[in-house]
Amino acid sequence: MRPTSLVAIIITLLIALICQLFPWVGQGVILRPDFVLVVILYWLLRAPNFCNVGTAWIAGILVDLATGSLLGQHALSFTLTAYIGLSYQRRLVLFNPWQLSAYVFGLLIFERLLMLFLKLFEGNDYPGWTYFLPVFSGLILWQLMILMFGALTRPKTR
Repeated sequence: MRPTSLVAIIITLLIALICQLFPWVGQGVILRPDFVLVVILYWLLRAPNFCNVGTAWIAGILVDLATGSLLGQHALSFTLTAYIGLSYQRRLVLFNPWQLSAYVFGLLIFERLLMLFLKLFEGNDYPGWTYFLPVFSGLILWQLMILMFGALTRPKTR
């Protein structure tokens, strides 16, 4: 496995932030995954010495500022999700891809539940079951990232 560079992490986080801010229309808004969170989870598991809970907090603050949501809302959910994801990082190396996907699915559901709690605490109405659809599209995005970044980080053969 090739070593991870800090530049690659920053570039992928910026691309994820741009995808997060891209205006989706129609039913795509309901299915839009949390691009930044999925990228953070990938780098947490791939390079925990470069991407950590602090990175998740900074990315969450940037998402809060960029989307105009309550300041600290995404930062709190990203930080707690990253903490849980990072706490089992050493065991996750032994997981096969399906087990890892199930773990990421659980983390994405946890983040959506936390965001729902924060939105309800703000005084918003319950958004319905469609609020959890981005978890499934996030899982598809996770699989695509594993395929794409796995090819990039695979060692070169001579």
